[in-house]
Amino acid sequence: YLVNILFSLLHCWLSTCKLAFHGKVYTCCANPSLPSCLSLPSPFTGRSRTMAHHEAPHKDPRKMGIGRSIAVLTSGGDAQGMNAAVRATVRMGIYTGAKVYFVHEGYQGLVDGGDNIKLATWESVSMMLHLGGTVIGSARCMDFKEKWGRLKAACNLVKLGITNLCVIGGDGSLTGANQFRTEWSELLADLRKGGKISAEEANRSSHLNIMGMVGSIDNDFCGTDMTIGTDSALHRIIEVVDAITTTAQSHQRTFILEVMGRHCGYLALVTALACGADWVFIPEMPPEENWEEHLCKRLIAQRGRGSRLNVIILAEGAQDRNQKPITCDQVKNLVSKKLGFDTRSTILGHVQRGGTPSAFDRILGSRMGVEAVMALLEATPETPACVVSLSGNMAVRLPLMECVQVTKDVTVAMTEGRFEDAVKLRGKSFQNNWDTYKMLAHVTPPEMKSNINIAIINVGAPCAGMNAAVRAAVRVGIIQGHQMLAVHDGFDGLANGQIEPIIWAQVGGWTGKGGSNLGTKRHLPGKNIEQISLNITKFNIHSLIIIGGFEAYLGGLELVTAREMYEELCIPMVVIPATVSNNVPGSDFSIGADTALNTITMTCDRIKQSAAGTKRRVFIIETMGGYCGYLATMAGLSSGADDAYIYEEPFHIRDLELNVEHLIEKMKTSVKRGLILRNSNANENYTTQFLYNLYSEEGKGTFDCRMNVLGHMQQGGTPSPFDRNFGTKMGSKSVLWLTNKLKECYRHGRIFANMPDSACVLGMKKRSLVFQPLASLKDDTDFEHRIPKTEWWLRLRPILKILAKYDTVEMDTSEVAAMEHVIKKTGLVKGDKM
Repeated sequence: YLVNILFSLLHCWLSTCKLAFHGKVYTCCANPSLPSCLSLPSPFTGRSRTMAHHEAPHKDPRKMGIGRSIAVLTSGGDAQGMNAAVRATVRMGIYTGAKVYFVHEGYQGLVDGGDNIKLATWESVSMMLHLGGTVIGSARCMDFKEKWGRLKAACNLVKLGITNLCVIGGDGSLTGANQFRTEWSELLADLRKGGKISAEEANRSSHLNIMGMVGSIDNDFCGTDMTIGTDSALHRIIEVVDAITTTAQSHQRTFILEVMGRHCGYLALVTALACGADWVFIPEMPPEENWEEHLCKRLIAQRGRGSRLNVIILAEGAQDRNQKPITCDQVKNLVSKKLGFDTRSTILGHVQRGGTPSAFDRILGSRMGVEAVMALLEATPETPACVVSLSGNMAVRLPLMECVQVTKDVTVAMTEGRFEDAVKLRGKSFQNNWDTYKMLAHVTPPEMKSNINIAIINVGAPCAGMNAAVRAAVRVGIIQGHQMLAVHDGFDGLANGQIEPIIWAQVGGWTGKGGSNLGTKRHLPGKNIEQISLNITKFNIHSLIIIGGFEAYLGGLELVTAREMYEELCIPMVVIPATVSNNVPGSDFSIGADTALNTITMTCDRIKQSAAGTKRRVFIIETMGGYCGYLATMAGLSSGADDAYIYEEPFHIRDLELNVEHLIEKMKTSVKRGLILRNSNANENYTTQFLYNLYSEEGKGTFDCRMNVLGHMQQGGTPSPFDRNFGTKMGSKSVLWLTNKLKECYRHGRIFANMPDSACVLGMKKRSLVFQPLASLKDDTDFEHRIPKTEWWLRLRPILKILAKYDTVEMDTSEVAAMEHVIKKTGLVKGDKM
């Protein structure tokens, strides 16, 4: 009897898994009769998890897919990041116990069957995260548009018992998938009548579940902020723009750059923001009548302000108000003949589709793949065909055909000349980009001045994207009629009077520059408060923009606290988070973190390539971040790491032992390499050197070990497109907010701001940019470790473990990926109304 008890306890411990998906908690327990007070260690977190008796009846998610089969295909144009989505779909499907099949060559492979539909294995998706395009192939398929083609495809799926189809492609591919699902019963009946399948096979495959992921570099699918491949395409474009800018500046040239986007101007619009272009042509918003004259005036004005170059961005689908195409040659001839400027044009073409996926696209593809599998396994015959989308930092499920309908409505709106409607239908993100571009590029600074002085200061460690925020703030401030002041060398400069006016021309070209052109220091205002207050009076500073990391946040708090003693500090202030660590309370993202993440990811790619050559090698990589594990976790996801050690998730010697055992087992497969990331302050005693020594000792005879500390290379480099765009939007929004706040705080001939909401952090929270009072963020701040107490990205960590083939994983997500409706948010366009 005692032996049975011991075996039951052992069995229970080995198979303990509590996994929460979309608000549901699943528990696997070998012996439900164990007392509810029994507490067992979680192999994933190292913390204790109580196993309650009432949890036992829940289904184990690792068995949700047993008896189920999933097919994954990529269709239409290829896009960087598709491989990450395929990899995540395969590995998550296998984790749930399902069989997962590759469909090679898209719908053509589905129609042709045979070797085009192959069973996928865990190892078959290894070493594909860093590859562009799609390794399972894509093809334009006319056969699938015909019913006989869909009949063949249905027969192939039925014979293999596949009832779940995951399609990665554009709106045409996803629409085809929905049609396939809609007529599934009819196809089965025809196959049964023709003797192609048996009654049993028809019964077994009575319905087909469809889940879509949008892979398109154009970002032309309504309902999602970003499609898989868009961010990588922007990386390719910005690399070219940066290269062109240097030669254009040398020779005082005008460059016209045509980017992809036949029906959507997203790439052109974001590129224009990210490089500070003088003009952009997009199909959604053609230029006004007589645009040729306006363009020439704009270019002359820029040269008059001291600019040595002009950059014009043109989407391939650009058109005028009469729907006549606007071409590169047309614009080139106009500028060169009318202005006499030395003008060159470049058409990027398919270079935008190729290359290594960015960190963002890899993480996006991985998140979408995991979500798609869970959505398929939770689907019922009544569930409509869905598409997994990104809204802010949240994964959401949207009805596929609603998204397709709104996407079509954009085209209709453009055809009918309702261009404002077209921009609105593209979504909030697109509209914000357009509004920011118009403000920065198409408004002439007013002759009337506001007599308001706004000072800009950089605090803390430098990071890529700081200069983009400063540029946007300066130019929007000048457009508002304010005088903008540059404070050099952080709070020290504010105390020492290193303050001078900064004008429009001075910040030209700043969007593409890394680091901090204003100079920055980590020192807080503390000891210099009195001198700072005197200089605020001396230089007549009416409001302050503080751009930086945790020191900027702390410095802002100190200034607010000192208001009680120094009335001069009663001015509106805004803190813009800018740090590679992404550890500022009040914002899900910080300027600079994306660039650092891409640097780490590319370094890990090279390291893994080295390991693949030598085989049986494990690399230990230390990333920056202080106590915040954002970089280590997200780089782990984007580089396919086996684990990422961080401070927020305590780990112990047993966890390290499990990781070593995991790697030893991994070396027995064809994947003979390992990658472990460690956040710099993950643990006081388990240092990077300790981990290296431990892995080296325990891996003797199985693998050897190498160690890399990436260091300050993570802080430098050219800003990524995301950081340029994010910094531009943050800088613009901060000045507009301060302008309104200054009006509110103007009393009796002077500005007096002492309310909590007059000093805020501007941050992205879930889906939008919001201002939150500095004082209100204290409760959510761990001041000792310089991190927020609530960090949204922690819920992504289990994905890293699942995709690395750990069996026992706890995944507790508080966010529910519920079905949302696009039409309710955007409205269908009919006639002149929305």
